Amino acid sequence: MISIKEVTKMTGISAPTLRYYESEGLLPYVKRDEHGKRLYDQEDIEWVHFITALRATGMPIVQIQKYVKLFKEGDETMSERKTMMLTHKKEIENKIKELYYNMDKINYKLALYDVLEAQKNHTTIKI
Repeated sequence: MISIKEVTKMTGISAPTLRYYESEGLLPYVKRDEHGKRLYDQEDIEWVHFITALRATGMPIVQIQKYVKLFKEGDETMSERKTMMLTHKKEIENKIKELYYNMDKINYKLALYDVLEAQKNHTTIKI
């Protein structure tokens, strides 16, 4: 079993955030010792990584709570959980597509500045 301090070192997630995730029902199986201290196992660590990936990609806590609730209900909710993940994946893909589109606009502007600077300095651009 792993202490909360060790989990923070392993994951980079702060202890208050881990406690918050647990209080919100996002970490479904965290155990406690006889003194009430949290004890994590490898499955808990995997949940932490999964939750942080979902949060980093914009999934709201309410959605993660729904996912965890469905997970706890068992295999009969597998299809619904898969649908949730597919929907979230599509949202991420759309965000990535939008970011690339916007990055192309920025790259165009940077290339334009290169041309204008070269003209101003009477130099040639080497490709």
